[in-house]
Amino acid sequence: MSEGRSASKIEAFALAAGRCLLDVHTDPWHNRTVLTLGGPDVELSTRAVAEAAVTLLDLNEHAGARPALGVIDVVPFVPIRTGSAALARNAAKMPVDLAPALAARDRFATYAASELSVPCFLYGPERSLPEIRRSAFVEVAPDFGPEAPHPTAGAICVGARDVLVAYNLWLALDDLSVAHEIARSMRRREVRALGLDLGGRAQVSCNLIEPRSFGPTEAFDFVAQRAPIARAELVGLVPAMILEEIPADRWPELDLGEDRTIEARLAERDLAV
Repeated sequence: MSEGRSASKIEAFALAAGRCLLDVHTDPWHNRTVLTLGGPDVELSTRAVAEAAVTLLDLNEHAGARPALGVIDVVPFVPIRTGSAALARNAAKMPVDLAPALAARDRFATYAASELSVPCFLYGPERSLPEIRRSAFVEVAPDFGPEAPHPTAGAICVGARDVLVAYNLWLALDDLSVAHEIARSMRRREVRALGLDLGGRAQVSCNLIEPRSFGPTEAFDFVAQRAPIARAELVGLVPAMILEEIPADRWPELDLGEDRTIEARLAERDLAV
């Protein structure tokens, strides 16, 4: 959501999510809140959060380090490989079955367009999220809903994808040019990265698209070789199989832990997927 400063509004989103809420990550500099939802009722929970966002937020009032297409902005549906770590690792070698996520994506987009009057752009196998951000309403029309943005809610990017890890590295310096250069050199098929100025402190903000080959450890070490790091920041949660590939003595500096996995939060809430 495009809100990271109002505690009352963020609490309203969390309440709307209900039992499916696994994690809340708020960032006042980006002015966004990332809710991680899971469980059998995740589609209903997602709709409830969307309704709250459309009711409470106005994109015309948004200001943050990252531009946003809408007050809800991005809704990804992600298949989760459950079971033992060994089973998950074996499953990871096989192509992910996106069919359930694609179906959930299309159901949500249909709902948001018809019930909330918010246009939706689809991403996934057809096209990437960056493609939508570059061309929405200019070269690409919404897949569902009105042809123009909602006057206060904007639009929603609704996706179906495999697991990724959102990960930020705060530099121990204020030279934004260094963050830009690191982000530029870091970008590849497995990684999307931006250099950002957050209140006078430089940050390398990453989406680790293929965390099994380039995960938090690789991202941290890549940046540390080029600039001093003040701290790492995990946005949301990681799959257990990613955590288990990382030596436990590195978890603190990487902002990781056993309680920061998707599986741990699902088990904590007694939610079966």
